[in-house]
Order: sequence, then C-alpha cells, then structure tokens
Amino acid sequence: MSSPPLKLGFLASRNGSSMRALIEAIEAGDLAAEALLVVSNNKTAGALEFAAAHGVPTLVIPTQADPEAADARLCAAMETAGVELIVASGYLRRLGPKTLGRYRNRVINIHPGALPAFGGEGMYGRRVHEAVIAAGVAESGVTIHAVDEIYDHGPVIAQRSVPLAAGETADSLEAKIIALEPAFFVETLQRIAGGDLALPD
Repeated sequence: MSSPPLKLGFLASRNGSSMRALIEAIEAGDLAAEALLVVSNNKTAGALEFAAAHGVPTLVIPTQADPEAADARLCAAMETAGVELIVASGYLRRLGPKTLGRYRNRVINIHPGALPAFGGEGMYGRRVHEAVIAAGVAESGVTIHAVDEIYDHGPVIAQRSVPLAAGETADSLEAKIIALEPAFFVETLQRIAGGDLALPD
C-alpha cells in the first residue's frame, strides 16, 4: 500500500530553486506530493511567477511592518491550504512562534554547508563557503534540517558531503553546492514520501 502524497507548502524570498525542482518532480510523476501554496515576503520574487505558471496558488505576506500579524497570517494560510510539510526554499526571514508551533519539525530547509559546524546566525550563502575554505577542511556538505527558533539549529534530516578539490575557492565551492541542492532536496522528499526517511518527532 503506497503512502498518501505529501501535502507541501513553500516559502521563498527570491527564485526558489529547490521549490522549482520539487514542483517539476511532482509534475513529472517522480515525487508523490501536491504543491498547495507558495508564500513569499517579496512581491517581486521569481518563485511567485514560476508557481503561478505551474498552477500553484501564491500569496505575498510582508513581514517587516508587523511580524506577529505576518506569522499568524502565514500559519492560517498554510493550514487553510491543507499543507502538512513546509519547504523553505531560500526564505530570508525567521519564522514566528505560531507557524513554528503548528508545524513543529514540519518546516524543512536546505543549508549550503555541514551542520552544526558551519551554521548559525549570519552563516548563509557565500559566507558559509568562505568559512569552509578558511577552515582548511577536506569537505563541505549540504544539510536538510528541520527549522526551529534558532538559525540552522533544528534536527538534521539528511546530509551529503561535498569533497573540496585542490585549489577550491569560495566561488567554485558555491557553484558546486548550488548545482547539487535541488536534486538533493528532491531525493530527500522522495525518501520521506516513500517512507524510507522519517521526519523528526
């Protein structure tokens, strides 16, 4: 007996590369899931245009003026859409207590480095790769983790190591990891949908 499809909501502030890969995997029949809602804090986010073109409902919820009201609105929107698992795809805002409480361990994010070694406040994008190069380690990683109140702190769900080549730079490492992230997110969601990978309790 197959598992019911994952009921996904997405958060994206810009292009939402992983969101795009997941929606395309759903459309291709490669991922047993439904894309129910895409929310952005940025009305010009490319993710919104992509979602609309693929028939996925979208919503813009600005967060700066009233974070508490935005949190309540986000939580209500996800619940109303029937979302059970939220994928953060380059969402550049900290989530509030209402959403995190309702979706405890059901908001997942991808981080472009190994956690916990290269995470925390201010550790995003290029900064992660610069820190990895400066540390002189032999490998970096890509980490999918549950989101909680602290940046890059929630339980790790899946992790893949990325060996550093001789003469690796922050630029080359960033390009390598950006290329890897969408497929790794699709693979991880496939494992969750198939029952091969459990989300944290």
